[in-house]
Amino acid sequence: MQRHCLALDLKDDPALIAEYEARHRAVWPEILSSIRESGIQQLEIFRTGARLFMILEADDSFSFEKKSASDASNPKVQEWETLMWKYQQALPQTRPGEKWVRMEKIFEL
Repeated sequence: MQRHCLALDLKDDPALIAEYEARHRAVWPEILSSIRESGIQQLEIFRTGARLFMILEADDSFSFEKKSASDASNPKVQEWETLMWKYQQALPQTRPGEKWVRMEKIFEL
């Protein structure tokens, strides 16, 4: 089992944030299928202010590279990602085209 944590910012606009949350209460079935088919078994997104934090748990078949390639060839995922970018903005340290950024674990109890 793999566990990854990722971060991303939303545009700091209360109306856009509310709309983003509403969209995540009704995620398209094709998006949910795409997530599950990649080997992701649990995915949670938390928010504080405009900062998002994702916890992703996946089986051993999962890889970010495979998920990215699959997403790139899936028109419905591309439509969803384009829609989500209306609300999202990259963190300052991201590379061009990068959205969610993997976080480095610095402590464990």
